[in-house]
Amino acid sequence: MPLLDPQTWQSRTLSGGEYAVTEPATGDTLATVTLASADDVASATRAARAAQAEWARTPHFVRAGVLRKAGDLFTAHAEELRDWIVRESGSIPGKAEFELHVAAQECYEAAALASRPAGQVLPSEAPRLSYTRQVPVGVVGVISPFNAPLILSIRSVAPALALGNGVVLKPDPRTAVCGGLSLAAVFAEAGLPEGLLHVLPGGPEAGQALVADPLVPVISFTGSTAAGRAVGEAAGRHLKRVHLELGGNSALIVLEDADIDAVISTAAWGSFFHQGQICMTTGRHLVHASLYEEYVERLAAKADSLAVGDPYREQVHLGPIIDDAQLAKIRGLVDSSTTGGAKLAAGGTHDRLFYRPTVLAGVDDTTPAYAEEVFGPVAPVRSFKDADEAASLAADGPYGLSLGIVTRDTARGLDLAQRIPTGIVHINDQTVNDEAVAPFGGIAASGTGARFGGEANIEAFTELRWTTVRGDVAAYPF
Repeated sequence: MPLLDPQTWQSRTLSGGEYAVTEPATGDTLATVTLASADDVASATRAARAAQAEWARTPHFVRAGVLRKAGDLFTAHAEELRDWIVRESGSIPGKAEFELHVAAQECYEAAALASRPAGQVLPSEAPRLSYTRQVPVGVVGVISPFNAPLILSIRSVAPALALGNGVVLKPDPRTAVCGGLSLAAVFAEAGLPEGLLHVLPGGPEAGQALVADPLVPVISFTGSTAAGRAVGEAAGRHLKRVHLELGGNSALIVLEDADIDAVISTAAWGSFFHQGQICMTTGRHLVHASLYEEYVERLAAKADSLAVGDPYREQVHLGPIIDDAQLAKIRGLVDSSTTGGAKLAAGGTHDRLFYRPTVLAGVDDTTPAYAEEVFGPVAPVRSFKDADEAASLAADGPYGLSLGIVTRDTARGLDLAQRIPTGIVHINDQTVNDEAVAPFGGIAASGTGARFGGEANIEAFTELRWTTVRGDVAAYPF
């Protein structure tokens, strides 16, 4: 029996108007959903707050059981959900299957959080028991984007629920089903009590209402740096915690001793996976001068060999860009870069939303596609003469999300990584990696640090409470 029934979302009583979810590859309408208004957000947060207290008192093994069941359901319904991810977000099937694998693992890891030690016993100067305890924050607001819609929703929703919170999720309306409504269906079938998870596809009005809502003390936001700044500023005015996972322009450093036969596949994956629409995408290829010319030539040949097309109906390496607005941004950055002197070694063309993987050579600090986050399948390549220059180039710029270093000398790679501020480092791998057990997050313009994955979730979705207990009433000199 299918997990997703269109009648489920067609009968929802939200008041923000209808939205046609389209398939980027064809322009066909996949679903018509109702968007949330500010009033809908307020109703959802009140309902989540009312349901949360009983959920927090629910024994940990019951909460864990719901999360484990949800993980099983992502696997049991993988084929159906994979097709939604492929068609709705333009993912190739392998990327969709990866999202489903991570979603299941996020649920299993979240289930384990429910039984983690909840605090510490502290020494005290007074004759009393003194201890700390992690307690649920209440209601967590989650705002997730289109590019990895299932992962970037479930990684906050699952641990927040496991730790005893209610959740209001606002997915990007472009991926309202695979990034939102599918989670609602999974958790309902898994036995999550009614009222704890509310999925509200919506635009900026709904997001602003969620950030401002007084019943939501924590916001978990994944999106662009520009939007994240606005969310962080608004959250600050309302004195609430906000976890920001934002953009990036991550560097892949290829040292002179690198195995160039092995590195080209890695490099191409880092820049072209999911059409470059990943926050960790390799946005800057920094290559030792002795390898530079061959690297550009071979990366361009790899780009030219990749098939671009409809990932639901064809076997391709890259699918479509999500929409016309994102395509226009990519085109603008590439065109202005070549006008400014960069050499187009491969790509730079498109058919509708299908943009060819692109390699740019001869870039420098003034090249727009090198200096800015493109969020498209574009690989700018720049040479360096020594490790000092590589470290300086990689550290330059506002972002600090992910870093890859390729070298036969791993100790040297680790030493070089110490000189470059970033939230994530991979030696002998490209920049796009994710695991449910690993802390994830960037620094500087890439976000507020590791707030997802493993034990980082406990800090993200609980409050630390200090409690003392005396046998007798304390006496004071008053």
